[in-house]
Amino acid sequence: MKIAILGAGFGGMAAAYDLARASHEVTLYEAADFVGGLASGFKEPGWDWSVEKFYHHWFASDRHMLGLIEELGLQEEVLFPRPYTVLLHKDRWYPFDSIPRALAFPGLGWGVNKVRFGLVGLYLRLTNNWRALEKVTADAWMRRWAGPKVYQKMWEPLLIGKFGPYYKDVNMAWMWARLKARTTRLGTYQGGFQAFADQFAEILRGMGVTILLQTPVTRLERDPERGAIHLETAAGPATCDRALVTLSPEVTARLVPSLPDDYLRGLRNLKSMGAVVMILSLKHQLSEQGYYWFNLPKDAGYPCLALVEHTNYVSPEHFGGDHIVYMGDYLDPGHEYFRLGQEELLEKFQPVLKRFNPLFEPGWVKKTWLFRTNYAQPVPLLNHSQNIPPIQTPVEGLYFASMSQVYPWDRGTNFAVEIGRRAARLMLEH
Repeated sequence: MKIAILGAGFGGMAAAYDLARASHEVTLYEAADFVGGLASGFKEPGWDWSVEKFYHHWFASDRHMLGLIEELGLQEEVLFPRPYTVLLHKDRWYPFDSIPRALAFPGLGWGVNKVRFGLVGLYLRLTNNWRALEKVTADAWMRRWAGPKVYQKMWEPLLIGKFGPYYKDVNMAWMWARLKARTTRLGTYQGGFQAFADQFAEILRGMGVTILLQTPVTRLERDPERGAIHLETAAGPATCDRALVTLSPEVTARLVPSLPDDYLRGLRNLKSMGAVVMILSLKHQLSEQGYYWFNLPKDAGYPCLALVEHTNYVSPEHFGGDHIVYMGDYLDPGHEYFRLGQEELLEKFQPVLKRFNPLFEPGWVKKTWLFRTNYAQPVPLLNHSQNIPPIQTPVEGLYFASMSQVYPWDRGTNFAVEIGRRAARLMLEH
């Protein structure tokens, strides 16, 4: 078969890998001039590693991604440094990335709150009955079982930061999956995620896959007379026997207007949050304690969800001695952060850096980069499993695989690989 795949993120590339191994003719269409999607990176002169535009890492439990890397023979390039995640209590940061450290965290007090925290965490780790949990919101479930104090200190700031105005509507299965799948060990790739994406792309090209960069597809329709799918692309018209779209639900709805109304309505009803990330290159280390990930409570006056000092995770030597700091947030695409210019946004973010290091001065900032996307974090509402569009669409030969369908799991490269390969299996079966 001739197969077209729209989107050269890790989901699209993983699907291309399996389809090419089955001896099909695969073409990847990518609007950007690089592969890797939201996990792509950039490199400045003097850097020997790339920096991801939107901060990424792998968990030790990410079997789909790590398994694919092993299949490709690249497992020796995967690194698992030991970073430190911290939580705020009374203007002081405390490590909070293991059970012993969590139990020692003073923000939960002593006695019954810590017992409830431990029991809730244990239950969520052991249970697999997530379908029962999607019938209740995380807000209601956590208030009842973890208790108001533990919930307000631990989980409510996370939900507010991730989902903004929808935080009380998110179901508990999402929280279960987040706690179930994550580990304290965090992995990356030698040279950065872009190095892996580029190597993966070269392997695909060696298998005969055609990768067309800067070639967006503007329309996709099935031609019933010819029994083929017609594509309008920036390089001209093309046809294929099967097509897989790995783009956002909103973009997919625009590309394929011939989809039945109920399927289109389902795509358009899927809610999601956008992401805004500012990356700063600093002359000096910001966290002298070597902390990597700061969970920021917005009610404490922080302008974003997280501050991540990347070079407390991997050495600044890879970036010419620069210290790399992310400041990022999940936001509704209508938020002002999507309209402000880079300098305007820096004015909002920069003043709080003194709260991490009193010695910080604006002169520490060597350079900044700003990245934004309208589609970053799907919002899973009650009984969300009933709202997920099937991978095989009602249009014959057309398939759709996105981060909105990896539920109950959270978005990320691991589950992008999983759903990309699942879509490829369906295409081969049919």
